[in-house]
Amino acid sequence: MGTVDNEVDLTPEEQEVHKTALRFATEVMRPIGEELDKMADPDDVIAANSPLWRVHEKYRELGLNEMEAGTAGDLNSQQQARLRCLIGETLGWGDSGLAISLGVSGFPRMMAMMSGNPVLIERFGDPTGIGCWPITEPDHGSDLIYYGGRPDEMPGQPNCLATKDGDEYVITGQKSAWVSNGTIATAAALFCAVDDGDGKFSGLGGFLVPLDEKGVSRGKPLDKLGQRALNQGEIFFDEVRLPADYLVISPQASAFSQDMILSLANGGMGTCFVGVAQAAYDLALGYAKERVQGGTPIFQHQSVKARLFEMFRKLEGARALNRRAVLYNTLSTPPKLQLAVASKVTSTQVAFEVASEALQIFGGNGLSREYPIEKLLRDARASMIEDGCNHVLSLAAAERL
Repeated sequence: MGTVDNEVDLTPEEQEVHKTALRFATEVMRPIGEELDKMADPDDVIAANSPLWRVHEKYRELGLNEMEAGTAGDLNSQQQARLRCLIGETLGWGDSGLAISLGVSGFPRMMAMMSGNPVLIERFGDPTGIGCWPITEPDHGSDLIYYGGRPDEMPGQPNCLATKDGDEYVITGQKSAWVSNGTIATAAALFCAVDDGDGKFSGLGGFLVPLDEKGVSRGKPLDKLGQRALNQGEIFFDEVRLPADYLVISPQASAFSQDMILSLANGGMGTCFVGVAQAAYDLALGYAKERVQGGTPIFQHQSVKARLFEMFRKLEGARALNRRAVLYNTLSTPPKLQLAVASKVTSTQVAFEVASEALQIFGGNGLSREYPIEKLLRDARASMIEDGCNHVLSLAAAERL
């Protein structure tokens, strides 16, 4: 793997973390990701005997969840940012769908820690739980980001609403089929419109929701083009009652908190898809040096060599931008959402372009499912839509320039 070929300043501890992450990505994520990708029915991906659960278990067993989240040991912010990039790139290199599932799984726990509420920390702090981050709705996707948590300004009505009722909130409605871990999560970091009981929207609020509560139900897992190892699906709320203090991020604080979480999420997507671009580049370079046409490895053909350099140039540019974005937003308050979005848009676009060029270098073999490159192309294509469509994210980021 070429992720750390150009690293010159890794500490011994960082080298060990990278070895652990790379072994996990190579021995666990890659083979299981390929196995899950080939399952025709997305229900099989989440079946009780699915290898999916081994990925989550091993991730926690190795402590990668704590290191990627920056909660392992006495790490300063700069070390947290470096580890987040190093691990995230490696996991994306292993399998982007599984990497996203692992990353989003910790969102409810993170929100509970943000709250400082010992009851919520106790209930949602279990690292063995699987979390999700429901924000997108059937009628409102990336526009929720564009309007900055102001549902009163969005055209149409919200599809999910939390209404204040005494010392409780009552949640009714649904989140769309694009919720990552949606049909398998045990807890949700839910963002939805809030009505304080006066019939008016006060903004988006962030709730911690145990998904075993009465009134919660799920849709079917989504059957997708790419990232088939990533479970996604609808969540329905039928008058789900929560104590008022399960509202962790109030509508008044939502704009700032949403920017902070989106900066983390978009930075993470950038990191992950630098790893995907690296994987595609690695495969293309290896294939070009082995595949013989015209009596010589195709790497010796100038057109192939030039295309590989273009792939390398784009990859390293995306990596540099992403690491800057993650470092800046780890060290600085408030975060710069526009920097995180620039990283997400650039890295996902580069991952798709590099995977597409890699498939071209594979030629006819690239179209065959016997080779892994077509999977990377499908996985990369999904990334330009998920976690905010790149075009709408760009508009939201432009508002903050």
